[in-house]
Amino acid sequence: MGWRRGPAVGPGAVVTAAKPAEAGLRAERDAATGVAVVTLDRPERHNAVTLAMAAELAATWREFRYDDSVRAVVVTGAGERAFCTGIDRDTDVPQPSSPYTIDDPLLTLGPKANDLWKPVIAAVNGMACGGAFYLIGEAEFVIAAEHATFFDPHTTYGMVSAYEAISMAQRMPFGEVARMSLMGTAERVSARRAYEIGLVSEVVASGEGVLAAAVRAASTIASFPTEAVQGTVRAVWSAKEVARGQAMGHAAHLIALGNASPAEQAELFASRGRGGGYRTR
Repeated sequence: MGWRRGPAVGPGAVVTAAKPAEAGLRAERDAATGVAVVTLDRPERHNAVTLAMAAELAATWREFRYDDSVRAVVVTGAGERAFCTGIDRDTDVPQPSSPYTIDDPLLTLGPKANDLWKPVIAAVNGMACGGAFYLIGEAEFVIAAEHATFFDPHTTYGMVSAYEAISMAQRMPFGEVARMSLMGTAERVSARRAYEIGLVSEVVASGEGVLAAAVRAASTIASFPTEAVQGTVRAVWSAKEVARGQAMGHAAHLIALGNASPAEQAELFASRGRGGGYRTR
């Protein structure tokens, strides 16, 4: 990313308001079960997020707030290779000149950032890295395919991992968050290891369908009285909201001070390449 200063749910599934194809997002809902499935749909780019896609996803979460037929949501990525790899590297994000603030289009990517307190389950296929944690960090729980991997590439490319690390610190032990954030692209966390450290609540054999498993769980939750479900979501999140909010308040300054220039980031990205050279644990 250039930081510069200056599938259907099931039978009877109904597509929500038409989404522009270029946005790279699909939102479908099943009126019979009350479950909506939101799919990041750019598999050729590892479901990396564009500015249009980020805006459309934020609008989708806000739309679900007013749609009483949607009682639980699954968010996933198209294809088997990746859930999401953060913001697209070709995206240019203009920044204000002040070193005390940044504009991050991913800050409104998740459901909680858009005041949606209906339960959201993340169904992770393949890679989940970098900006994917904005979504994973605001899901109630994560179900992962056996071949899924998790990693945070920021430090490798001269960027501060702040918002992502803070989000993961709400779900994982301190040492595991620090290790993943600091090891960059040198190491990937397997689905099994993610389950052991609490990032993932269930691992599904790759051939069995992680989306189907997530939809089953969402359908169960959606069948319960919605007021009790949403109240429980708020109660669980209230346990960590204060600490999370205070930590997020420091993130912009740390990024502004610690990020390498866009040119240096691009050079690091080009020199290190996109694949290989890592271990999975």
